[in-house]
Amino acid sequence: MPVLVMKFGGTSVATLDKIKRAAKRVGREVANGYDVIVVVSAMSGETNKLVGYVNETSPMYDAREYDAIVSSGENVTAGLMALTLQEMDVPARSWQGWQVPLKTTSAHGAARIEEIPTDNITAKFGEGMKVAVVAGFQGISPEGRITTLGRGGSDTTAVAFAAAFDAERCDIYTDVDGVYTTDPRIESKARKMDKIAFEEMLELASLGAKVLQTRSVELAMRYSVKLRVLSSFEEYDPNAGTLICAEEEIMENKPVSGIAASREEAKMTLVSVADRPGIAAAIFGPLADAGINVDMIVQNISDNGETDMTFSCPTDQVARAKSALDAAKEKGAVQFAELLCDPDVAKISLVGIGMRSQSGVAAKMFDVLSKEGINLKVIATSEIKISVLVDRKYTELAVQSLHDAFELDKV
Repeated sequence: MPVLVMKFGGTSVATLDKIKRAAKRVGREVANGYDVIVVVSAMSGETNKLVGYVNETSPMYDAREYDAIVSSGENVTAGLMALTLQEMDVPARSWQGWQVPLKTTSAHGAARIEEIPTDNITAKFGEGMKVAVVAGFQGISPEGRITTLGRGGSDTTAVAFAAAFDAERCDIYTDVDGVYTTDPRIESKARKMDKIAFEEMLELASLGAKVLQTRSVELAMRYSVKLRVLSSFEEYDPNAGTLICAEEEIMENKPVSGIAASREEAKMTLVSVADRPGIAAAIFGPLADAGINVDMIVQNISDNGETDMTFSCPTDQVARAKSALDAAKEKGAVQFAELLCDPDVAKISLVGIGMRSQSGVAAKMFDVLSKEGINLKVIATSEIKISVLVDRKYTELAVQSLHDAFELDKV
């Protein structure tokens, strides 16, 4: 039988009624002739509650026990989904990560998947099981301890199972009905896309689009897993949602496919840094060691042997970044006159594989923003992306004006 992977997020399994609704979708695919692997998240709010219990009990907690506790939410959902399917006369059973076994590294709280042996589940399919309900977000370390994959890890679990079992497709059910050209809460004319290329989705996910976890898209692209994002709350439609696929499956590439906006950005500038070989490593090495996610980097023209170095990072990492740079300065690894921080910026990004073959996108973007009186603080580009930092108060205006200028509301 062909295999289909279906993943249901926390909002899709938040109550027993919603679990029943999801189970009916699974039953329909079984009736269509699939062996189904269902990956479930914890019921909405459950993981946060468990994390709260851990922090209240032991602020300096043992990461191995943390994983044992916070992974239990998915176990509950998997069991309830299996019971619901059994009540519908669909042969199903639940699988915890260690039972598969989903083998991971030992990095508790942020483990990476190393292997998913297919023997156990395949054998059960051969014995008549039609649905394997897998607890997402979790696995087992080489030491035999429960591990978790980090927030959003159930998406990664689903894609990894689709790759391991050579599934026909991986359907991600969530509370949105697909991937939009931009955030519909910012631009009312945002349009749901029927298809989007892996690379475009990866950029949008990394730039702030919350639809899919970045690691899951990376995995799908590496193993050519067809992904479909769709709503668990709408009526059944075989053509619903957005298909995330290889570039070759998209007939014609517009220069811009989507716009991402991230308000959780800060701009940091080191003033009067020595312009010498190795200075970048001296700055960004300590930031990397501190776990700072540096994004946009700009170095000013050297003057009298000194330069300014500007970079962006998430706002919740500013304090750590400042601490790391101050420590590097005290050790003499790097010297700077001043460290400036602007926490009131937003990152606006245009994404589109069509940029590879069509020129003028950057010029048009800058012209549109200029006419709206929006100053650009930092600019960064890649083959399929142009990102700028602007004052946060202009986020909505920037997105709306660019969405109109590139006619993203039109197919």
